Amino acid sequence: MDSTDNIVTQLERNPNNVRFADLCKICECYFGEARLKGGHHIYKTPWPGDPRINIQNDNGKGKAYQVRQVAKAIKRLGEQSGNKSSREK
Repeated sequence: MDSTDNIVTQLERNPNNVRFADLCKICECYFGEARLKGGHHIYKTPWPGDPRINIQNDNGKGKAYQVRQVAKAIKRLGEQSGNKSSREK
């Protein structure tokens, strides 16, 4: 398994080729456990309202537009904390 920093770099560089398992790992690291609704994995964000993080498995890969949304949310988290790659451990 790749480290979370490597996976985040991959999200930013190539959103079309991200394994769904890696995407789930990153979302759990930054946003906590998912709520499952059908095939959707929904993660809460610390800011009020939408966008919540909603990802789906597309034949073992994350959907590219959802991967970009995750990368944008991670970037927003970093900006709010004043640190580019902050995450709770």
